[in-house]
Amino acid sequence: MTEQTHADAPDPLAPVTVSRRTRVRALLVVLLASAATGLALGALWAWIAPPIRAVVALTRSGERVHDYLGNESEHFFVAPALLLGLLTVLAVVASVGVWQWREHRGPAMVIALSSGMAAAAAAASAVGAGLVRLSYGALNFDAVPLTKSPSVAYVVQAPPVFFSDGPLQIAVTLLWPAGIATLVYAVRTAADARDDLGALPPQPRLSEALPVGGGRAAEAPKS
Repeated sequence: MTEQTHADAPDPLAPVTVSRRTRVRALLVVLLASAATGLALGALWAWIAPPIRAVVALTRSGERVHDYLGNESEHFFVAPALLLGLLTVLAVVASVGVWQWREHRGPAMVIALSSGMAAAAAAASAVGAGLVRLSYGALNFDAVPLTKSPSVAYVVQAPPVFFSDGPLQIAVTLLWPAGIATLVYAVRTAADARDDLGALPPQPRLSEALPVGGGRAAEAPKS
C-alpha cells in the first residue's frame, strides 16, 4: 500500500508547463484588450483635447488672411502631446499588469504586449481623429464665407492627432507606447533573479525531494 501511494504521488521535480492553447489565449487577450482600450482612449482624447480658434478676415486689398487667437496655436502641440501622454500611461499600466500574469511571462508575451500597444495607438488615433472631425468639421480657410461688412469671421479648427503629417512623426506616435511598454517589461525582467522570470513555481532541491532515508547508502554488513 505504501509503495502504491508513493508511485501515485506527483513527482516534485517534474516541470510545470502551460498548454499551448492556454498560452495562445492569454496572448490574444492581451492583444485584443489593448486594442479595445485604445478605442476608449481615443474617445477620451476627443472629449478633452482643446480645439484651435482662429479668425479669418479680408484686407483692404481684398486678400484673405487668417490668424489664431491668443495662444491658440499652442494647441497644435498640446493636443497630440495629450494623446501621447494617455498612450504612455496605458503602456506603463499594461506592462505592469501583464507582468503579474506569472505563468505567461516571456518573449511571446512581450511581442503580444508590443503589438497590442501599437494597435491601441492606431485605434486611439483613428477614433480621436474621427470624433473631432465630427464635432468640429473640416476647416478650409479659403471657403469660410465673408461678407463685405464686417469682413471678419471666427472659426474653430479641430485639434490634430499627430504633431505633423510626416510619416516619421506618425510612426513615432504609433510605436511610442510599444517602446514604453517593452522598456518597462525589460526593467522588470532585469530585476528578476530567476531565469524563468518566476513563471514556474519554485522546485524543491534534489536533497529535499528525496524521502528521508531514500538517499542513504546501504550499510555494509558487519562481520
